[in-house]
Amino acid sequence: MLFLALKNIFRYPLRSGLTIAGVAAGMFLFTAVETMQDSLGRVTRADADDTTLVVYRENRFCPATSRLPEHYLSTIRRIEGVREAIPIQIVVNNCGASLDVITFRGVPPENLRNYSPGLSVIKGSFDDWSKRSDAALVGQTFAQRRGLKVGDKFEAVGVNVHVAGIIESGESQDNNVAYVHLPFLQQASRVGLGTVTQFNVKVASADLLEVVAQKIDDPFRADSQPTVTRPEKAFFAETAKQMIELIGFTRWLGLGAVAAVLGLVTNAVLLIVRGRVKETAVLQTLGFSRLRIAMLVAFEGVLLGILGGVLGVVTAYLFFHWQSYTLGNEGLTLAITPNLMVLFKGMLVSLLLGFLAALYPAWRASRQSLAHSLNTA
Repeated sequence: MLFLALKNIFRYPLRSGLTIAGVAAGMFLFTAVETMQDSLGRVTRADADDTTLVVYRENRFCPATSRLPEHYLSTIRRIEGVREAIPIQIVVNNCGASLDVITFRGVPPENLRNYSPGLSVIKGSFDDWSKRSDAALVGQTFAQRRGLKVGDKFEAVGVNVHVAGIIESGESQDNNVAYVHLPFLQQASRVGLGTVTQFNVKVASADLLEVVAQKIDDPFRADSQPTVTRPEKAFFAETAKQMIELIGFTRWLGLGAVAAVLGLVTNAVLLIVRGRVKETAVLQTLGFSRLRIAMLVAFEGVLLGILGGVLGVVTAYLFFHWQSYTLGNEGLTLAITPNLMVLFKGMLVSLLLGFLAALYPAWRASRQSLAHSLNTA
């Protein structure tokens, strides 16, 4: 039955090809939306392994407005439960929601490896970065998007840097920024030495996040530069609200794509049923039962859904894998990276849509009597 259904589909290559192309376009859009939703979930969904806090200026969002004295670092490090802390100066080209965000992170070169042991230099040298004040360690995704390689120079936001290395990390934020020396970025961005945007703090255990956050904020509450400390993923979810709202709206596009695919396949299978009244009558004459007629039509709908779905889902997966798109907001970057679970989900959805779309046409085909079919033919 499956072979016969496949043969029937390719008997009309133009009609079937256009239907498969339409399904592929709809599933491409659905997979793109699901990829964005999945990427956002990975950076905002808290889990038991999260041990990072972000200390920010109270009532500030954009890095340009968050300014904290660097000497807060000594107080933070003395707090019980703090395992490591690092001051960070952040400079971005755009604080609003944008597709092309350039982010510089200024950090003390001697502290970077201790704070991020999972960060590895895949091209270039960490020592070269340490020795040269204007050197930058560029995230792999950032370098791919901007076409940068070791030895290049580039300028953005008034900051001129030399690419000393390309890095990769399990943290998506690290793959989308350029790390430079803290004193260099403080001078280049004209904020002055001794002032930073935030402190990133690693605590001994995820159970201590709230306790340590409270202990960090208490000493600075009456200071001229009060702080607010949140877990890193909570900080992302609260700060990048524009980006989250934008991605949330895309879910409606995904639902629209699903509805379009359902209607397209249903219409295509109905046209197949109406155009094959003679063939259906012949099959009934040969002894095909109503159930087998319905199964044949259902198989054709499922095959149209699968063929178009696989084409659209795989194309979307490869597209995001090669293009390395990112969304940025308030100095935070979200890498839109494909996930195998999204790939399998898209294929399963296309299979279900093909089956659901074929139910009514299959029922219509099975209800046609032999006499009516012969008279119509």
